[in-house]
Amino acid sequence: MAERKHGIPAPATTSEVDPLAWDPDAVSGSHHEAVLFADVDFADIENKGASFNDCTFRGIRFNASTHTDAAFTNCTFTGCNFFDVRLTRCKLVGSLFDRCTFDLMAVEGGDWSLVGMPGADLRKASFRGVRLREADLTGARFEGASIRDTDLSGAWMHGASFRGTDLRGSDLSALDPRQSDVVDALIDVGQAMVIATALGLRIG
Repeated sequence: MAERKHGIPAPATTSEVDPLAWDPDAVSGSHHEAVLFADVDFADIENKGASFNDCTFRGIRFNASTHTDAAFTNCTFTGCNFFDVRLTRCKLVGSLFDRCTFDLMAVEGGDWSLVGMPGADLRKASFRGVRLREADLTGARFEGASIRDTDLSGAWMHGASFRGTDLRGSDLSALDPRQSDVVDALIDVGQAMVIATALGLRIG
């Protein structure tokens, strides 16, 4: 199982949702603290403003669901499917994703600082205007993905692949092209200067 940065353990849960009693239509505006969601169906739900803190999601299908102004803080996602999920202005600070799939996931705005996605396959995902400060993206795959106008300052990107990734407008101050694969990545002039400076080059 993937680990949180610095080996911090996952928060313990104190209750569990009964899949047979689960009402997906009642998600919006609800609050959940230290709850285990196992094999509960989140597919196609429309979540507005719900909050989940220290929760664990195991084997959950989030397929085609939408989440707006929602919070999943310090949560753990294991073996979850995020196919065609839309997350808008959501807060996922400190959450960890382990063995999840993200095909066609689209993230617009929100705070994903300190998120753990080591080794994640994000080739068909998109991020725009997202705060990913100090996120663990070690070994993640972004080939052909779009990460526009996103704050990646302080992120761990060792061994990550950004081949053909659209990175325009994003903060790349923590990106070391000697430690990540950036072949054919698309960046703007300002970003090129930041990377050149980080490599010790002088711009005349």
